[in-house]
Amino acid sequence: MTQQSTKISAGEAFLQILKAHNIEYIFSSPGSEWPAVWEALAKLRAREEPMPYYINTRHEELAVGLASGYHKTTGKLPAVLVHSTVGTMHATMAMRAALHEHVPMVVAAGESTSFGEDPSLDPGAQWQRFLTDIGGPALTAERVVKWTERVTTLANLPGLVHHACQVALTPPMGPVFLSFPMELLLEEMPEESVRAHSFPGATFQPDSELLGRVAQMLVEAKSPLIITEHAGRDPENVANVVELAESLAIPVVESQSPMYLNFPHDHPLHLGYDPRPYLADADVVLLLGVNAPWHPPAQGPGENATTVLVDEDPGKTNLGFWNYKVDLVLAGNVKSATRELASRVKELKSQGPDDKAIEERRTRVSAEHAQQRDAWRREAEASGQQAPIDTRWLCHELNEVLPQDAVLLEETITHRPAINRLINRSQPGTFFSGHYGGLGAGLGIGLGAKLGNPDKLMVTLIGDGAFNYNPVLPALGYIQEYNQPMLIVVFDNRLYASMKGGLVNYYPDGFAVKTGVYYGGAITPGPDYAGVVRAMDGYGESVEDPAEVRPALERAIEQVKAGRVALVNVLLEQRDPRR
Repeated sequence: MTQQSTKISAGEAFLQILKAHNIEYIFSSPGSEWPAVWEALAKLRAREEPMPYYINTRHEELAVGLASGYHKTTGKLPAVLVHSTVGTMHATMAMRAALHEHVPMVVAAGESTSFGEDPSLDPGAQWQRFLTDIGGPALTAERVVKWTERVTTLANLPGLVHHACQVALTPPMGPVFLSFPMELLLEEMPEESVRAHSFPGATFQPDSELLGRVAQMLVEAKSPLIITEHAGRDPENVANVVELAESLAIPVVESQSPMYLNFPHDHPLHLGYDPRPYLADADVVLLLGVNAPWHPPAQGPGENATTVLVDEDPGKTNLGFWNYKVDLVLAGNVKSATRELASRVKELKSQGPDDKAIEERRTRVSAEHAQQRDAWRREAEASGQQAPIDTRWLCHELNEVLPQDAVLLEETITHRPAINRLINRSQPGTFFSGHYGGLGAGLGIGLGAKLGNPDKLMVTLIGDGAFNYNPVLPALGYIQEYNQPMLIVVFDNRLYASMKGGLVNYYPDGFAVKTGVYYGGAITPGPDYAGVVRAMDGYGESVEDPAEVRPALERAIEQVKAGRVALVNVLLEQRDPRR
């Protein structure tokens, strides 16, 4: 007697493949096309079987931001479910950010293929009237993801989901996108036909011979320089960068917009966030994971310098323009390359006499580091009596009250230089940016980072302009529902300062300057951001007095420790604080 095959829904098959790829979380904004997945989750829960944890968000951009922040802090692959083409469009900005930051995730959207012509699988009249678009969600997502495809049959569903996970995790990593007809997900298929298997991952190793050449170049260099932007993507690599820099006393400069904590800010070899003052004298420039090391691109190192790029995506295939002169490329995993360079440099140094020039360079760079930090600190302290509050004073006070293991997410524009210079981070994995795909995903990324670091104080530093771009109410609702409190500090200058700054720059004697009317700049009247948080069971207060900044931050931190989201809205001087 032939044993009858066990049947499962295609929705459950989808979950089985996600589980096989060790996906622990599904972040979703509700859509009416996912009943097969919801029923499968309920079934697995009732049977107490392992399943991905489902996070129900209230906005697609928030869902993708959560997935991004979660991966950044854990290194694990997340999944995201969104609602048809309309949900995909909400998610596109955050997916674009994930694409540029090489954050892997599997994003899926539903669609309809029957539009009610099959009465047994009628998705509802809304699909015919409101939700269908030519080409479906996969076509909509095509420009903002690494790879996209439509699942069209039960036969190819397992293979396509598995391949999506493979593509997401293959360097350079990034978001991938699948669209599923809801009618297909409701169908049943033999459980044994689900080829659920994991993917071991892949690493792209740099060429060994080239690594040897670069190590020799660094040892022989008179004025080497390291520039980095995302070398700290893997927190373990920070120690490699430190070892490499210390071995030859190489100064390290981060780009003006670092994505991660790439090098301890208080290390004596850290020379800030603008490499331009050091490019003219450098003879070997090592770019360790960068998108834009300096600006403008054509104004780089001198003609006699050798520039070496170490990156998993050296061709910058997601960027429309990348006119940086590079003499040598080490294509591959940045952590592997840095670890190997540090090891080879150490070996080369042991073969020759001690180099007095290295110690002289160490003394000189350390002194410059100390002078640089002292100047920034004195500027900040001198601004402490100014009212309205100066951005530098706010950053100084944040640095004083935040513990070193607090995790910071920064989503600002004109306040970024002060944040970089004055809020010192030394522990890997304690700083992330939230602006690489445009403003609006910061709250989600911060909350995803909180999910990956549940025991750490999570702090999101956000401009008032960026705060307006974010799905604020869905984010606060998520915090309520899942008890994920964090501290939000709004840098509120009631102004899009970069927009006003551009107008003044191009038309210094124009009518806007003469009349004081700056179109596109003002955020007025100033909303009660603290009141919004209080309405969602959180703690909020606004600060105008410089002397009250620290007490307000301390009160807010205590509220977060007690389990409440807290927002401190700091009213800042209305000017462009970029320096």
